[in-house]
Amino acid sequence: MIFADLALSRRLERAEGQACVQFAAARRRLFPESGAEWIECGGAYAVFDGVDSPITQTFGLGIFEELSAASLDVIESFFLSRGAQVLHEVSPLAGVAALDLLCARHYRPVEIGNVMYRPIEAPVADDHRNIKVRVTGPDEAALWTQVSARGWTHEHPELLDFVLQAGAISAAREQSPCFLAELDGQPGAAGALYVHEGVALFAGAATVPEMRRGGLQAALLQDRMRYAFEHGCDLAMMAAEAGSNSQRNAERKGFRIAYTRTKWRLSN
Repeated sequence: MIFADLALSRRLERAEGQACVQFAAARRRLFPESGAEWIECGGAYAVFDGVDSPITQTFGLGIFEELSAASLDVIESFFLSRGAQVLHEVSPLAGVAALDLLCARHYRPVEIGNVMYRPIEAPVADDHRNIKVRVTGPDEAALWTQVSARGWTHEHPELLDFVLQAGAISAAREQSPCFLAELDGQPGAAGALYVHEGVALFAGAATVPEMRRGGLQAALLQDRMRYAFEHGCDLAMMAAEAGSNSQRNAERKGFRIAYTRTKWRLSN
């Protein structure tokens, strides 16, 4: 049985942190002028992926080492010197003392999200008949990015340029296979997976509008689970806004809430 304790939080937070470090590394390779960078301080990763990137924050703050004012001095300087806000997404397993220190340094809560997990078990037989899911090759990065972008920007077309760039970076990130789901040979859904030390982080799944409610997402999840199992993973991870449709969908697929994180922002 997997318990929602400090050991679990360390595994999950490290996997997500490594995924975001690799995302920033891919951005730096593709767009050297971006200034993407990261450091490790006090056991946490501080990642700069651009001023407006949701990845620009810390990961694992206070759960690998006790949070100190000295560590916060270094981390705050890292972000502020690059013109970015200082943001920390903090596991409750960091403890009351860590949260008290953030409050004393004039941080305010700005977001609440749930970290979810489930065991990865031996795969079952395919049950999605006319749907095929496959890992994309290097020459299909543009196709995967276009499908992902169409799925994500249907309701927000103004985000197209940002999502296209993020998709290209995801396709170039190490240890992160990209998956396409096709219905009768037509690509309709895209998703990504990041693997780190037995943890498989599920992220980036989206379906193009005209092909929704056709089983593509279920097939995409099932085949990513199979890939994770075949590559030695025992634990699946997702993150979702607390109480969101994404959370409910994950719970329908057997995910449980490990803990609720709070994102903290340094006040000006």
